[in-house]
Amino acid sequence: MQQTKGLTHLINSTRYSIKGLKAALSETAFRQELILTAILVPLALWLGKNKIECILLICSVLLVLVVELLNTGIEAVVNRIGTEYHELSGRAKDLGSAAVFVALVILFVTWFGILVF
Repeated sequence: MQQTKGLTHLINSTRYSIKGLKAALSETAFRQELILTAILVPLALWLGKNKIECILLICSVLLVLVVELLNTGIEAVVNRIGTEYHELSGRAKDLGSAAVFVALVILFVTWFGILVF
């Protein structure tokens, strides 16, 4: 397969990214986090006292989306391999879920730290 370069590569990459985002919309957790994002980003712009606070508040929200996308990718690969239980498959899914949890803790700590202290 021939590797694309330049503008063609950028167009193809963008197309694949949009395809991935559309696929993520079929996931309940991603939709819930997208709703949370739609609420928290405008709130961050309103509550942030300066540009740095706004950026930190917004980036902590976007981090949750990024980690959820990666977790969904892990789950898709594990499910593709097979439906029977395997300890490593379970561990991979648990680790992906733990990563989302840590991202949510980062979001909470960031928002709490900026808004309360």
